[in-house]
Amino acid sequence: MRRLYTLIFVMLYFCLCAVPAIPQDRGSTIPIPKIDLNIEEAESPKEVALSLQILFLLSIITLAPSIMVLMTSFLRIIIVFDFIKKALSLQQVPPNQIMFGLALFMTLFIMWPVFEKINNEAIQPFVHQNELPASERLTMDEFFKKLSDPIRDFMLRQTNEKYIGFFMNMRGLPAPATFDDVPTYILIPAFVINELTVGFEMGVLIFFPFLVIDMVVASTLMAMGMIMLPPVMISLPFKIILFILVDGWSLLTQGLFVSFM
Repeated sequence: MRRLYTLIFVMLYFCLCAVPAIPQDRGSTIPIPKIDLNIEEAESPKEVALSLQILFLLSIITLAPSIMVLMTSFLRIIIVFDFIKKALSLQQVPPNQIMFGLALFMTLFIMWPVFEKINNEAIQPFVHQNELPASERLTMDEFFKKLSDPIRDFMLRQTNEKYIGFFMNMRGLPAPATFDDVPTYILIPAFVINELTVGFEMGVLIFFPFLVIDMVVASTLMAMGMIMLPPVMISLPFKIILFILVDGWSLLTQGLFVSFM
């Protein structure tokens, strides 16, 4: 431990020595930036609207990861990918960054019609509303409705009715006459529970063939008296060969795409 502290001290010493000295001329000054955050009275309603738009944009950026995970197809895809890694007894291959990247691009592929509809019906009219007649301009309520309706339609198509009814009963609300009457704060947890259930169902179906291979290999090793030899070490090549022969990645992605149709 003392050697470690000595090594850290020596490295810090050389780093400080490598920093060039700052000239100390009296005539030269070093510009120091000034950061000033003030809350002042707005001179016009336009300044208030601009501030609210910036605040809304920052809020959307902050909530973007949660929206991506909880309100899109990302959750089901990443659960299935995690199951396939555990079924193949692979811990580091493929790396988690690769799996997350693939899940992200598959999510964009599946959700692209929804995002395109949001852009065409909500974002573009709102951004260019100064170019539209006064009768066609979107109010904030209309903007939020057109922004949320495509995502709500996607979640409603994927969510089982029993989960919606479960959360409605827990909240003490009457049964909705139509799906449009389902509140968003009820729809989101129902959609998440549905995605977890479907993801686990698909994961079990994927896990079962590889579990059979593990059981056969373990029984064979016990019959041969090789009790000390780990069955996972022997079954791993067979599981990988089976996954390659059936074109596992293609079947997996195709099954995920079909599950959202």
